[in-house]
Amino acid sequence: MPEKKEMPLFKVRTSPISGRGVFATRKIRKGTRIIEYLGERISTEEGDARYDDDAGEQAHVLLFTVDKQTVIDGGVAGNAARFINHSCAPNCEAVEEKKRIFIEAIRSIPVGEELCYDYSLRRVEADETDIEKRYPCHCGAEACRGTLLEPKKTRRPRQKKTLKKRKA
Repeated sequence: MPEKKEMPLFKVRTSPISGRGVFATRKIRKGTRIIEYLGERISTEEGDARYDDDAGEQAHVLLFTVDKQTVIDGGVAGNAARFINHSCAPNCEAVEEKKRIFIEAIRSIPVGEELCYDYSLRRVEADETDIEKRYPCHCGAEACRGTLLEPKKTRRPRQKKTLKKRKA
């Protein structure tokens, strides 16, 4: 008797968020490792040369940072993971393990829901003031921050030292 083939976890199709997206074809339980982000491993310098974000109208987000020297280019020898869109209210997260990147469910995902994780693209002090316009978010989440960039770091107001009264 032939083995019963299990239905795949997801399918790539047109996304209402952006371009193509990845959608659950069956219920995915919280904690499930869904897919590894694959592609050509290159230096950060090579990645910058390949995708000159200043030259185009829209920035590319196919590079996944592994460490200070290495990025994975999902556009070259990549897999379906490159189609997982950003969301400010994600149902997945990217997990680094031994210099490999995996996408895991952070909550249960019902059939038909689009898989998303927060790209949290790094901000650099040298970024131009309108950098958020180059990386717009279209996730539609109630708490959407409007950009694929990591949230701005806010300075905490200094707390005043409270002096304790001494007993006389």
